This record gives sequence, C-alpha cells and structure tokens, in this order.
Amino acid sequence: MSTPGDLREHPALAPLRNRLASHQPSEAEQLEARRAAVALILRLGESDEPEIFFIQRAEYPTDPWSGQVAFPGGREEEGDRSLVDTAVRETLEETSLDLAELGEVIGQLDDLRPMTVRLPAVVVRPYVFLIGRHPEPALSSEVADSFWVPVRTLRDDTGWRDTVVTARGMEFTRRAFHHSGFVVWGMTERILSGFLALTS
Repeated sequence: MSTPGDLREHPALAPLRNRLASHQPSEAEQLEARRAAVALILRLGESDEPEIFFIQRAEYPTDPWSGQVAFPGGREEEGDRSLVDTAVRETLEETSLDLAELGEVIGQLDDLRPMTVRLPAVVVRPYVFLIGRHPEPALSSEVADSFWVPVRTLRDDTGWRDTVVTARGMEFTRRAFHHSGFVVWGMTERILSGFLALTS
C-alpha cells in the first residue's frame, strides 16, 4: 500500500518537489473577489507512475462551470481556518477523499482569476497534494464523473490542441487537453499547465 512518502520520493516528481520548495507563488489581490481553493491530487498508479485526479462537474443551469472538467475544490466558507482547509473540505464533500487523513500538501501554485468578466469574481488558489491510500471516490451530486491521468500522458503533446468549446451558450477556441472523451480547458487547463511547467 503506497503512502504520500512513496510518491514524494518518486524520481519523476523530483523536479516538482525541488521547484515547489523554491517557488514563490503569486497571490492575487482579493479586492471584491471571493477566495477559493482547489486540490491537485497525485497518486501512484498501477504502473507505479504518478497520476493526477480530475472531476467532471455535474450539469447545473446556475453553475457557470457546469459540466466542465475541474480539480476538486470550491469557495472559502466561514469556519475554514485556511485555504488549504477549504481545498480539503471541498474535496471531501465532493469526492469522499479525505486529504487530511490520506494526503500531504507539498506546495501551492499561482493564484488565478477567470479570464472573462462574464464569470464570477473569484481568486482560486491551487494546492498540490500527494495521496497514499486512495479508495475509490464516492461522488456527490455536484460531480458527474472522475478519472485519473498519468503525468506522463499529460506531458505528451499529442493530447493537446486548440479546441472549440461552449460555455454559457457561447463558443470559444481554447487550448485544451483531450483524454478518453474528456476535455480539460479554461482555468483547469491553466492550473494544469502551471503544474506541468514545474515538473519539466
């Protein structure tokens, strides 16, 4: 049974550990924006290769990110002691994965804001977690699906291309990653690209 320590020592993640240790993440000014946090979760897969966890949000008419691929997480709530706690709480609520018990946070990436004023004013802080034991997630009604992708696959250029996507009834052309019918784009793609830049 693997532990976060097993993954921490994996040679494929040595550049990430080193760069996160020296990385000074940019923290966006809050102003009128609400704060949010997401968890970029890594585990050792069956082939002993690091994998990243994604969810697909359920379809809700009032959700501006309805149906999109995302990392588990959400907005800060009263009672959260920190944004790390926000990411842990939201991940547990959405997927039943208990990062407080099973995971270890090893750093944070740069804060991000939506690139259009049509989306809610929010500042998202991504945290990188290593997870040891990983029971199958039990998804809440907010999540339609979940899947893991090897980091090696995410680094392969063949999965990346400019893609026409639809959001709020409008079409956009965006850089996206394609995997088994799932399309990773938008803020999730920006977080993922920032992560991959640290692992290369």
